[in-house]
Amino acid sequence: MSQDIRDFVSTSCELLALGEPTHQEPSFGFVRNELFVQLVDRGFRSIALETDRVAALLVNDFVQDGVGSLDTAMSEGFSHGFGELDANRELVAWMREYNRDRPPLERLAFHGFDAPMENPNAASPRRYLEHARDYLRLDLDLAELLGDDDRWDRAEAIMDPSMSIGATAAAERLREVADDMLLALYARAPELIAATSRAAWLKTEVHLTAGLCLLRYHRQAAHQGDERRRLSGLLDIRETSMAQNLFDIRNIEARRGGTMVGAHNAHLQRNMGGIQMAGMDFRWFGAGAIVGSLLGERYAFIAGSLGRSETLELGEPEPGTYESVLQTGIADWGLTPAETVTSARPRTDTTPQQGYSPLDQAILDTADAVLHINTGARLSDAAGRSPS
Repeated sequence: MSQDIRDFVSTSCELLALGEPTHQEPSFGFVRNELFVQLVDRGFRSIALETDRVAALLVNDFVQDGVGSLDTAMSEGFSHGFGELDANRELVAWMREYNRDRPPLERLAFHGFDAPMENPNAASPRRYLEHARDYLRLDLDLAELLGDDDRWDRAEAIMDPSMSIGATAAAERLREVADDMLLALYARAPELIAATSRAAWLKTEVHLTAGLCLLRYHRQAAHQGDERRRLSGLLDIRETSMAQNLFDIRNIEARRGGTMVGAHNAHLQRNMGGIQMAGMDFRWFGAGAIVGSLLGERYAFIAGSLGRSETLELGEPEPGTYESVLQTGIADWGLTPAETVTSARPRTDTTPQQGYSPLDQAILDTADAVLHINTGARLSDAAGRSPS
């Protein structure tokens, strides 16, 4: 076992994905922070978390240039409620202090790589398309095509195809307009960047890409007939958007250093993931499987594993399970090569309400290493500390 992530980073790795088996155990965030500091010492200069990429631009402005406040960055710069997590607040505050007196190329960058949606609902594309329109200085009235935001931003618009507006003539016209704006953004890139900045151009690309993703998601939500195909398509759109965001982030960060990625195992693992929705089981390739297949050895995946947790009311793992094997000899947490965890079985003492996804052999066969946390209570008590 090791507590140094640098032991698991090859010279070819530029995207190091650190998974967690649940979002509900806070210990993973604190350990992630410690490991990110180690990677910074190794030359990594950015981190990308499972949160809305557009919202995260506000966090990066604070981290890099001190724009706004820590409170604003946490309340407005995260999706999924992740701005309320102590470990994320600790991370953002530390990154700001690290950057305070450093030149721009040496400053750490914060990215989100998720789409602006949850699985059961997705926002109106208004703010994203209007941002692009204003940047391009187009005389374009989108209000009539968009209508009221409430028509888009409601669970029924995603979960009930008969209530979705994604297949209307107005939505189709919006997709054409957005596609035309993306073409113009690239065709006019030299003049636009000269008149504004590369950073402003990139922010507009992020907004426009998010708007197109939302339009695609709403169109899929309106699919009639085969419910399995409809829901499967929604999963694919989110995962492929995550993957594309990771490629874009690496394009931005390539000359500065590596990027750490933090998200649920299901989004980062190389093998197919699974989920149950509407009483059906779904299998799909997540962002990590997509990115890993294209980046090869430049992508590394460390799977997260948990022994017990007071927060989840998860007891000691059953003897003979992967988590039980990993638990042996670990006082709090440790990293180990994935191939060392053998001759075990998945644990069965979990429930959907606990939100814990057990390890299985398919994950281990495609992971480079495993991060195992023994007990949540001891590490959770460290809330508010600074990474060291």
